[in-house]
Amino acid sequence: MKLNLPALFTLSTIMMCLGCTDHDIETITYPEMAEASNPVVLTNANGVDVSNGGFGSALVQDPNDHNIFYFLTDRGPNIDGTVANSKVFASPGFAPQIGKFRLSGQQLLLEKIIELKNENGAKLNGLPNPAGQGFSGEIALDLAGNVLTNSVDGLDSEGMAMAKDGTFWISDEYGPHLVHFDADGKTIERINPFGSGKGGRKIPLVFASRRPNRGMEGLTITPDGKTLVGIMQFPLYNPSSAAVSGSLVTRILSYDIAAGTSKEYVYLIDRANLQANSEIVAVSNTEFLVLERDGEYATDATRSTVIKKIYKISISGATDISDPSNAATGKLYSGSTVEQLKTAAALASNGIIPVTKTLVADLMTDITSLYPHDKAEGLAIINSTTIAVSNDDDFGVTGTGTYMSKILPATGKVDKNRIYFIKLKQPLW
Repeated sequence: MKLNLPALFTLSTIMMCLGCTDHDIETITYPEMAEASNPVVLTNANGVDVSNGGFGSALVQDPNDHNIFYFLTDRGPNIDGTVANSKVFASPGFAPQIGKFRLSGQQLLLEKIIELKNENGAKLNGLPNPAGQGFSGEIALDLAGNVLTNSVDGLDSEGMAMAKDGTFWISDEYGPHLVHFDADGKTIERINPFGSGKGGRKIPLVFASRRPNRGMEGLTITPDGKTLVGIMQFPLYNPSSAAVSGSLVTRILSYDIAAGTSKEYVYLIDRANLQANSEIVAVSNTEFLVLERDGEYATDATRSTVIKKIYKISISGATDISDPSNAATGKLYSGSTVEQLKTAAALASNGIIPVTKTLVADLMTDITSLYPHDKAEGLAIINSTTIAVSNDDDFGVTGTGTYMSKILPATGKVDKNRIYFIKLKQPLW
């Protein structure tokens, strides 16, 4: 049968819209960039507007309507305090949330907010967890300098995956926790290294050694729906910060949802002390994209040195480094933790094969306009030749001790949530 299609529709467009409605096929287009232009003001901190932006820590495209994108916030608007290890929360009651946005031209229109809730339906918050349940060592303060109480309902949400049934899995930087939410944001199950969630299921204890504020930054679910795959943002402090100084070793967790069992793999970051891994998304059951970045703003003067890169990786052939004894240090090699091995050469000498990685996109070169943001954090696959990247705008604020507007050096404007649609030079499949 011969198909007489308008020239507008390429093979990749047809493949992208398999399962879409006729309306999707007729109208769906992707600009280079789309922005959530008019966030409402959440609160005011010392004369500075704090927007109910903050979306962009993770990004998922609706499988049934490709103009719909779900964005995840992190724990809420906060800045560093002047006291060591302190964070100043502008809105302590803020519930981490999922925003449902519709793409309309170059705009992202907020249609719905799904606030995340515990198993009893009470709103979660972004406050640090108590000791033994994911305590980060951080001191939470309100705007008046009062110390806030740690919370078992605290979640520093960072990674998000949508299951085939429309429920969400979210990872965080506290426990780290893997939390399963229904479509309305109510907790179904919380899984962490301590077994403190419903049912007591656990991930390996070694993950509790995550560096504070550098936890399980990325999360995805394999196309068969069976496995959650999360990536740690930074090398674990395993056994300590000093012991792993300069290490390139980060961990990927592969968690079998039905069996409750897991495997672990090594991902080597490009350079020591990067902000490092921001997201992971499944291409297949064994191949993934990883977004790796620094914490720098891109300007015309700095774009050649700023790191915002997407790699295609494969876990096939990589060594499973999981520890059957579930020791706090994980499996040891020649008396050292995996993080202490630090480099590819040391891994090889201990028989450890990391995941393979191949560069597929660079935000500094593969979009026409300058990418001005510091925090590229969300990643979604649109089709075999197009990916989408979202930024965390930090609710439009920054500062140390005093709230200030987060102004992008390249534009002179307050940071806002965007999606950048990137055409790949080589198809993913």
